[in-house]
Amino acid sequence: VEPDKLADLVLWEPAFFGVRPHVVIKGGMIAWAAMGDANASIPTPQPVLPRPMFGASPLVAARTSLAFVAPVAIDAGLADQLDVRRTLTPVRNVRRRTKADMVNNDACPDIVVDPSTFEVTIDGEAVTPEPADELPMAQRYFLF
Repeated sequence: VEPDKLADLVLWEPAFFGVRPHVVIKGGMIAWAAMGDANASIPTPQPVLPRPMFGASPLVAARTSLAFVAPVAIDAGLADQLDVRRTLTPVRNVRRRTKADMVNNDACPDIVVDPSTFEVTIDGEAVTPEPADELPMAQRYFLF
């Protein structure tokens, strides 16, 4: 998160990381959050379920989002012609972008699967995946 940049944030309880977000903040507005019954008279009602918040309403979501378009679309007044509510933002140099341009995610291993033996090699090294004994982030997280 940096000043003067638009960020969408997801906050997690550590036990449910990657499975069930606690709060989703879209462009500075809470769009989704874990919440009990809205009509409850106690502060800790059950079950606590993910529910849409004010930031998830269509007009708010449009104001906290960007639509990336070609600069010529902005010059031609596309936003007025189509009556879009999202902020149109010009893109540049996208045709020359590759995986190598991604920060912290630029690995491009050579993955080959032999169609007759199903042997998997990564960068020429054979990999033998073992069957999973336990599946993380599976049904147990969605019982309630």
